[in-house]
Amino acid sequence: MNKKWEYYTCNQDKVNEISEKFNIDRLLATILVNRGITEENDIRKFLEPTRDDFHNPFLLPDMEIAVETIIKAIEENEKLLIYGDYDVDGITSISVLQKFLEERGMEVENHIPNRLEEGYGLNKEAIKDIADKGYKLIVTVDCGISGIEEIEYANSLGIRTIITDHHEPLEELPKAIAIVDAKRKDNKYPFNQLAGVGVVFKLIQAIGIKMGLNEKEYLKYLDLVCVGTISDIVPLVDENRVIAKLGLKLVNMTKNLGLKYLLQATGYKRIDSNAISFGIAPRINACGRMGHETEALDIFLSNDINEVKELTDKLNNYNKTRQETEKRIVEEALELIDKNKENEKSAIVLGSHGWHHGVIGIVSSKITETYFKPSILVSFEDGIAKGSGRSIPGFDLHEALCKSSKYLEKYGGHAMAVGLSLKEENFEAFKNEFEKIAKQSNVEEILPIINIDGIVKQDDIKPEYIKELEKLEPFGEGNKMPLFAYKGLKINSIRALTEGKHLKLTLKDDNIIIDAIGFNMGDLVDDYLIGDKVDVVGVLEINSFNGIENVQINLKDIMKSI
Repeated sequence: MNKKWEYYTCNQDKVNEISEKFNIDRLLATILVNRGITEENDIRKFLEPTRDDFHNPFLLPDMEIAVETIIKAIEENEKLLIYGDYDVDGITSISVLQKFLEERGMEVENHIPNRLEEGYGLNKEAIKDIADKGYKLIVTVDCGISGIEEIEYANSLGIRTIITDHHEPLEELPKAIAIVDAKRKDNKYPFNQLAGVGVVFKLIQAIGIKMGLNEKEYLKYLDLVCVGTISDIVPLVDENRVIAKLGLKLVNMTKNLGLKYLLQATGYKRIDSNAISFGIAPRINACGRMGHETEALDIFLSNDINEVKELTDKLNNYNKTRQETEKRIVEEALELIDKNKENEKSAIVLGSHGWHHGVIGIVSSKITETYFKPSILVSFEDGIAKGSGRSIPGFDLHEALCKSSKYLEKYGGHAMAVGLSLKEENFEAFKNEFEKIAKQSNVEEILPIINIDGIVKQDDIKPEYIKELEKLEPFGEGNKMPLFAYKGLKINSIRALTEGKHLKLTLKDDNIIIDAIGFNMGDLVDDYLIGDKVDVVGVLEINSFNGIENVQINLKDIMKSI
């Protein structure tokens, strides 16, 4: 697949100035300039944030009334229910708020909707059950901003609701007593990209300030706040970076038993953003996807080592089941694509009986990644098709659903990811309409873009320089791992690994040999010969073997030198 290489336009004078002033390597200074981080305080805050870099929580909308209501409830021994979501952001949000309030002596319960039976967000049946149990105060976390009817229903049952959320509000806001969401139109908070757990952290920070608590009483939860923030793929900039950078330090020495045992179960030796994204997050999300959301929450709330060990085993098993289910659906989807030549179309829309609702979103992501086309996968059950879709930059998936909404029962999401349901009898008509919309949008002309931070040469690829790039961690949305191009290299050796799946090369620049690995690029092995001159782009990393450290290029693309 052809990819477009785009280079940042970098001010070399500014790079040299920052490199000298802060005594950092040129590569690191280049990344800072590319990210627009050029002012002295911004550089300091990005590289070495401190607890003083948190914004004032009382600038968030309705924070004052939310805090006063909760403190009054604590003083009057009123019990409270936290209503959350089944993903990592929601699970960590509930955990942080429940633990903090219980330490203040409050009686706290929680409710997480079952993904397969209740779906996302507030629902009236759950609210009725909460009312029947005698709760008069609900705090939502990572949900609630769109629950206008549900909040109205709660009001009719005499329940007061505080909404904490980070999603986009509708034109009309729910009639809750407080709505803490930085995406509100009247927001004055200086950063509106917090995860749901980030908003919860600001809530407990505000309660702590108002109650005159030592700041460690809320800062100690940054380990879980960091896990939820990194897992929710919010931009790791500004306050999210402060949360992630400080939080990772706590994750490495966490006192939360569940998190500690989960980290051990992942097998990651180094605890960084990758360990969270690819080790912790899949295990927690697997619970929600497979309908066992309460066990994901229990592992963070439990102080019983035997229970935590048992739950860790369960989460590992759920994740294995999720992986097996996902693998089966991927294989079936690829078979359908091949059989019906779906890859020749502008968009890939597939439907089948027996596909697990909780997993097809991940499969859709893999299909889109493989073919670089918008994809929608649905599962047929009892005459209804429910599913998920993923898109590519340049094609607004939500807008496409709006244009084909006459065939849909329900849909929601944003430009890059959607959920939808429709009658099975309307599936083919919807598929044809969606293909027509994708074709009119000239999807075939959209190429995947690789944003390259700069061109490196021999002198740049020393282990000490690459290690300095670690100061940019944690990596994630809004702070991607830097990519560099290296041109005019001669192929010294080339072979495929793991039954043809991956590409392994050694590349020569004069008398220097550089290792390179291209994951999932094994199909390119026959396109190149020893002696070919190539340009490559990838991540510069350290490969340690037998105590010897060498620089390795983790390839993202390769082409013959012009």
